[in-house]
Amino acid sequence: MVFASTFFLFAFLPLTLAAYWVAPRRARNAVLLVTSVAFYAWGEGAMTALVVASVLANWGFGMALTSAQSASVRRRWLAVAVAVNLAALALFKYSAFVTSNVDALLQALGHAGIAVLALPLPLGISFYTFHAISYLVDVHKGKARAQPRVSDFALYILLFPQLIAGPIIRWRDIADQIPSRALRTADIAYGVRRFVIGLAKKVLIANTLGSAADRIFALDPADLTTPVAWLGIVCYTLQIYFDFSGYSDMAIGLMRMLGFRILENFNYPYVSRSIREFWRRWHISLSNWFRDYVYIPLGGNRRGRVRSYVNLVIVFLLCGLWHGASWNFVLWGAWHGMFLVLERAGASRALERWPRASHVYALLVVMIGWVLFRCDTLAHAMSFYAALAGFASGDALRTPVAEYLDPLVAIALGCGVVGAMPIAAILRESVPRVGRSRGVAVASISIELVWICLLATASAAWLAAGTYNPFIYFRF
Repeated sequence: MVFASTFFLFAFLPLTLAAYWVAPRRARNAVLLVTSVAFYAWGEGAMTALVVASVLANWGFGMALTSAQSASVRRRWLAVAVAVNLAALALFKYSAFVTSNVDALLQALGHAGIAVLALPLPLGISFYTFHAISYLVDVHKGKARAQPRVSDFALYILLFPQLIAGPIIRWRDIADQIPSRALRTADIAYGVRRFVIGLAKKVLIANTLGSAADRIFALDPADLTTPVAWLGIVCYTLQIYFDFSGYSDMAIGLMRMLGFRILENFNYPYVSRSIREFWRRWHISLSNWFRDYVYIPLGGNRRGRVRSYVNLVIVFLLCGLWHGASWNFVLWGAWHGMFLVLERAGASRALERWPRASHVYALLVVMIGWVLFRCDTLAHAMSFYAALAGFASGDALRTPVAEYLDPLVAIALGCGVVGAMPIAAILRESVPRVGRSRGVAVASISIELVWICLLATASAAWLAAGTYNPFIYFRF
């Protein structure tokens, strides 16, 4: 079950919100827990047992950390807990990758190969595993208290708005909201608005551009031309942003409707002037997770310049692997890690002197990296890079740009470019300064209400027409 589906929008969500809002305060968590399990079980069936087992195991680990009598015992419990979580993640997500590479290596050396172990990837395992690890580490360090009620801990892991694709929420950021939280009309209104904006990002922009990108990336390399290749990567660059930021908007909106307040996950990353700034704006919850639970424990920048460079590369290799079990994702992580090292080594000073050029630099680096992210194989990525560089073998008459750049895609591209910049946010902030009268405020609210209604209607119509594409980050 996904947010951008008719069943979720017109059945699951209204019923869940109605049950939650009319339930007594003491019963609301139970309503959320039951509906969250149903949400996950709808698409995963038997795999629901795995996430339930994860909840019970990690709750037990948290209680063991709390009751341990010495620091050495706590460290051992933490090591066991983290190892169990990572082992489960590795088994389901990386077993096929590892065994296929071992098989290829053995055959290249003239030995008999091995069977490739391919297990189904449980939805959301990367996210709920990172939730659990952050909880355990924070409890071990004394930054958070273990939750004695297994039902409250289960709600933290299983909350349906963030269960499948995040954002990654720290236990310490939400612990006080689990037992009790206010349900305000203003929060519900904000949540609805935020959800509708996210839905429109996904359905109207990401899906439209994704259709064009899919067609272009599916072309045979022999038919690819340079203009079409650039159109494809521009479409994908905007698609992945509006797809994932749209999902995050919907998750934040849903959480607010339920009384929860969580941190932002995107902050207009394509206006960045460096790769370092990009990662402060893109998938913020993941960037912060790797910083706090990998980079800093490795030593961060406290052990000298060279060690900090090594730590950066390690973090982004792991970040690439987290996104997917293939060499393309490893290279994508290495690509970003390399530019972060270059910026840390002194390139950032040059970028500060040429702000306009620095923006072009950051955007090009990100877009070139997205090729690795989008292509299924390294060979596919290399052929696409060749086309981008002007070494395309396709015929512009056989593969014209107009075949993929129809009016609908052109409109979506224009809206995507504008929406990827903080223009609307700047305008909203300027309204109170320009006009302080009650009439101006009422007019502003009325215009926004009409705008949100139009977005909701258009998104529902698009879904009804069958133009659905799954969220990109559901693969991870």
